[in-house]
Amino acid sequence: MNLVLVVQARTGSTRLPGKILRPLAGRPLLARQLERVRAARTPFELVVATTTAADDDPVVDLCRAIDVRCFRGHPTDLLDRHVMAGRALGAGAVAKIPSDCPLIDPRVIDLVLGEFDAERHDYCGNLHPGSWPDGNDVEVMPMAALELAWREAREPHEREHTTSFFWTRPERFRLHNVRWGRGIDLSRTHRFTIDYEEDYRFIAAVYDELYAEDRPFSVEDILALLEARPDIYALNAAHRGAFWHRELTHA
Repeated sequence: MNLVLVVQARTGSTRLPGKILRPLAGRPLLARQLERVRAARTPFELVVATTTAADDDPVVDLCRAIDVRCFRGHPTDLLDRHVMAGRALGAGAVAKIPSDCPLIDPRVIDLVLGEFDAERHDYCGNLHPGSWPDGNDVEVMPMAALELAWREAREPHEREHTTSFFWTRPERFRLHNVRWGRGIDLSRTHRFTIDYEEDYRFIAAVYDELYAEDRPFSVEDILALLEARPDIYALNAAHRGAFWHRELTHA
């Protein structure tokens, strides 16, 4: 089965415009995230799915410079963009990772993709309910299931966020959640994603301390750093535990 891993990326973030092109250890943030995604060992075809808007031409240029396939699709309908990218690459299954996760652990990617079974799962991810530090988002679906959602989804949030059609209907779909192995929930206490200026300062500080070309740092490395450096941990404290999907899941 051809597994296509889609990193959705655009420059037009409403809360922090241009965040994916901000510098991180000397390269654009998106390039650093793609390095980490590429460090995963599970076989997949990697594609960045951006929009057809002219403002996203720099995303295409960046992908060309680092030899990553790029697909251009609908500006706001992310479900459509993922389906069309999957079709273009002949996907049997599609994995989804947003471009606001520059600290994502390649080992977490491998763990979620390794637990996915297209014969038993319509949706597999590590977000519902959350347990990993926010910003390690990995979701994967058989292409047939994604096509079904594309045909039937009507609500704006279902089109914009790609996967909510599945995890808001547990009575209909076979859902599998991959939890943080320590039996605790770090999703509300540790924020590794980027939506705000404070998040950028946090992520840049983590890279300054941990980045090395020969070894991607892990979730455990970040947690150890934050234990030793509460000043870094405090940088984006005001935004911890803020999830757009909480109202849908009542979490």
